[in-house]
Amino acid sequence: MYSPETLSRSRTVVGLSERTLTALAAAALGVLILWAVGFSPAGIVHNAAHDTRHTMAFPCH
Repeated sequence: MYSPETLSRSRTVVGLSERTLTALAAAALGVLILWAVGFSPAGIVHNAAHDTRHTMAFPCH
């Protein structure tokens, strides 16, 4: 079991530049996904979403 002192010493401080870089990387990935979906045929996107819903046991019908 960890004591509160051990936990507080094990925390790392993330700088602003690292958070900014992470946010930019996430935004670039999101734009890339939107671009790929935007130029793909509608049937492919629908089938991928449909299969994903079934895989996660989410009702889609």
